[in-house]
Amino acid sequence: MSTTSTPRRVPMTPAARRALEAAGRLFYDRGIHAVGVDLIAAEAGVTKKTLYDRFGSKDQIVVEYLADRDERWRAFLAPLLEAAESPRDGVLAVFAASRDWMDTTSPRGCSMVNAHAEIEDPSHPAYAVVTGQKQWMLALFTDLVRPSAPTTAESLGRTLMLLHEGALVAHGLRIFPGALDQAREQAALLLAGAVDPPPAD
Repeated sequence: MSTTSTPRRVPMTPAARRALEAAGRLFYDRGIHAVGVDLIAAEAGVTKKTLYDRFGSKDQIVVEYLADRDERWRAFLAPLLEAAESPRDGVLAVFAASRDWMDTTSPRGCSMVNAHAEIEDPSHPAYAVVTGQKQWMLALFTDLVRPSAPTTAESLGRTLMLLHEGALVAHGLRIFPGALDQAREQAALLLAGAVDPPPAD
């Protein structure tokens, strides 16, 4: 587990928000290393000086881009988890939400996985955003299954995480159609046999 501290965030002025939206599109479509500050400024209709005044560095723009994606994903997922009537339904809702999220916002694969391919240095300020998002997902799966399988929750959470992350990669690479739907079906089978037995009288 990464020990990197939580990265600094910056307040969003209208100009900063325009720049972040432009950077998000460019980083996701072209890659982080391939996109420079000049291009972001031009796409956002702001000056390069404005970018540095608001963010301080390109690295901070990357932090904001990834943190914004994470925040939007959590907001997208939250009402679906609230509507789930059981831990099993909650887990399956994550897989269904990921399918819809990928189809609508991430056709080129998971933005965190893609970013990690370019940011491997733990000292980079955006590294903690990537690893933190995946740690949050692991904790989410573990917490969802804990009520029905408390003794195996840690192992089960990791297995569900592996199913989920493998499906994200397969979806992004277009290895075969319906990767997240198939992962959801496998998760349902796994959960069917994962309930702890009731205590003996």
